[in-house]
Amino acid sequence: MSGHGEQDVARQGFDVADAAPLLLDPQGVVTSWTGPAERLLGYTAAEAVGGKLSDLLTAENAERVPDLVGHCRADDGWAGLMTARHRDGHPVPVMVRVLRTVKPRGRSSLLVLLSELAGPPGWDMSRTMLEQMVAGSAIGLAIVDTDLRYVWSNPALEQFGGGPAQQRLGLRFADVQPGLDAEAVEARMRHVLETGERVTGFEHIGQARSAPLRETAYMLSFTRLEDDRGHPMGVYYSVVDITDRHRARQRLALLDRAGRHIGRTLDVMHTAQELADVAVPELADFVTVDLLETVLRGAEPPPGPLAETDSVPLRRAGHRSVYEDLPRTVQDIGTPVSYLPGSPPVRCLATGRSWRQEQLEPLALEWAESTLGRREATVLELGLQSVMIVPIRARGVTLGVTIFFRRRRDPFREDDLNLAEDLVSRAAVCADNARRYTRERHAALALQRSLLPLRLPEQDAVEVAACYRPADELTGLGGDWYDLIPLPGARVALVVGEVPGHGIDAAAAMGRLRTAVRTLAALDLPPEEVLAHLDDLVARSAREEGSDPVGTYGQAVGSGCLYVIYDPVDGRCAMAAAGHPPPALVSPDGTAGFVELPAGPPLGVGGSPFEARRLSLAEGSTLALHTDGLLTDTETGSTAGGQDRLRQALQGAAPSLETLCRTVTDTLVPTRPYDDVALLLARTRLLDADQVAFWDLPTDPAAVAEARRTATRQLGRWGLDELVFTTELIVSELVTNAIRYATGPVRLRLIRERALVCEVYDGGATTPHLRHPRAMDEGGRGLLLVSQLAQQWGTRFVPDGKVIWAEQSLTGPDDPLFG
Repeated sequence: MSGHGEQDVARQGFDVADAAPLLLDPQGVVTSWTGPAERLLGYTAAEAVGGKLSDLLTAENAERVPDLVGHCRADDGWAGLMTARHRDGHPVPVMVRVLRTVKPRGRSSLLVLLSELAGPPGWDMSRTMLEQMVAGSAIGLAIVDTDLRYVWSNPALEQFGGGPAQQRLGLRFADVQPGLDAEAVEARMRHVLETGERVTGFEHIGQARSAPLRETAYMLSFTRLEDDRGHPMGVYYSVVDITDRHRARQRLALLDRAGRHIGRTLDVMHTAQELADVAVPELADFVTVDLLETVLRGAEPPPGPLAETDSVPLRRAGHRSVYEDLPRTVQDIGTPVSYLPGSPPVRCLATGRSWRQEQLEPLALEWAESTLGRREATVLELGLQSVMIVPIRARGVTLGVTIFFRRRRDPFREDDLNLAEDLVSRAAVCADNARRYTRERHAALALQRSLLPLRLPEQDAVEVAACYRPADELTGLGGDWYDLIPLPGARVALVVGEVPGHGIDAAAAMGRLRTAVRTLAALDLPPEEVLAHLDDLVARSAREEGSDPVGTYGQAVGSGCLYVIYDPVDGRCAMAAAGHPPPALVSPDGTAGFVELPAGPPLGVGGSPFEARRLSLAEGSTLALHTDGLLTDTETGSTAGGQDRLRQALQGAAPSLETLCRTVTDTLVPTRPYDDVALLLARTRLLDADQVAFWDLPTDPAAVAEARRTATRQLGRWGLDELVFTTELIVSELVTNAIRYATGPVRLRLIRERALVCEVYDGGATTPHLRHPRAMDEGGRGLLLVSQLAQQWGTRFVPDGKVIWAEQSLTGPDDPLFG
């Protein structure tokens, strides 16, 4: 070793804590060997004792041993760097200190201390230097023995409570920090003692003695301390206060939870309750959410700013408390809430700014107006301590107010208010979205209700049940519709149709089609003619509006319609379809099938003329008119196999029609439908034989008198004597016109249903017209008289002639007979 190197080593301190000692005799022979020396160089005591020190060093350093030994016998010692030779041959740089020892009787020996150098020569960490480091550290440090009792701690540990280091000696963790979970901490210490595994980053949350009323968080790390033999001596641990980081993580977690749990539905009340649920107990002990009444209705808040002296109409939309008795005066969800003018909630509503008070005045009265018979409670009686009020604002509009209370925790601080504002602002957007959705949905539902029949008219031809399920569940709007239209002669028209697309455009197009169908039904045309006129109307409208001839989304072009007329007098039924699936037919014995109906082209597209199918239905048969959405698979969107599924759903015993309608819809469309679904079930009835009477009349004017007498006798049998006079006049005029102007046979038919129907059939093809004769005219008053006496009258054409009919109400002149 150079002289310069020896001078550097001489200036360095040498700590014997990690040194490997051995003894030499005055000649440099090893006389005593130790375990640390064996671990350092690999030689056992048997191999090392008796050998020379030079045998343990590299050749270069071995040459210096004789001079070094002689120098140390004459002097106090020597220190320097050498390179030892490990038993396996690799060099081991070591720091060496040689000291002369004196034994009794004047015999002397040399003590050699070997300390391995892990890297380039550096500072030796002496005890004094280490004590300076741990004493000045801002991290709390401590050592416990194998019984987990304190044997040492640094001053920084005092900041967490528990007293100075001297007071801790001999105590355990639970004795020093009773507010923390001592079992969990000591369990980690025992694990480290038993296994030797280090534990780092163990986070512990609780109330330390330094802040007994505030939740604090700490990060602890544990390391086992061992003696030279590797036996555990205790545990060294460090403590770092991470409360600020813990609170920041809590805030982020709360905001993340708010993002996942607030606004999951488009319901204003549910959103308000979600806000209260998220805020308790992480942020507050008790939370109330009050919204303006206009917001709950989906309407716009009142225009203009609020004044602090105004009485604001609010409703409790949500609340949550960790205490059963906090507060005792809580309002139920949905009940009105009114705050005193000038109170903090009203000021926040008026200004749109938040308000916080760390300590409430104990004797202050509550802000809400007291209800009849209940006195106002004080803050002390309610057990409240700290409060924050945050207005619920979104898109520049104040929707309500949220109030946060704490009882026995730290008062609300500025960062709590910032968190509450962030939380409420997120909920406010969700609440405003829900409000806007409520408004739009109410408007959409009002439109849909106005376009679909509110209730199907009462009549005796069929028993009916209907179901409508839109594909657009958010708006409830769709292009499918159903209808039942009473027709003269106790007949009914059953209609089901669909417009391409969904939503408001399809609903508007559907409304126009439904109105057109009802108008055409009033003309009492056969089904194929109704569809032909409807097809012309759709095509003409498309040309006028400039629509694509093949149809566009939400337009009437390409729509489908099924039109059915049923006559309960004889059970005959006529139907025609335009781009629509045929109806299912369930016989009285429960057998289900489908009507073989010619498929006409969709409306407005053009093509072959529409064809009708006429058939007779037994009483108790059930017609199932439906749109193709009922046949569509909700998962694949395919209609393949749809008729088989519908047949199976309809097959079997015939429950009530309402139950069957719900069962079929739920079976075929258990989830959100792929397409709009409309289902109209009609179970046929037949009028009793004594409800219908008819007579064939000769084409002789004398037959008119006999027709009047015959009708009078029939009304007497029906107990309708009060209608004899008007009926005689109607029969006389209609039969006279048929005999005078028509050709072929004449037939008179009376039907007693909900109205008294008088029908006169003749073979003529001309339509009679109502005239307004002048005072001196001798004729032309027959149909005018009929129109005045009957509630309704009209003409319909049949294959071999026409029928002129007139109806008289059996219930009163103001009651409608048919749509």
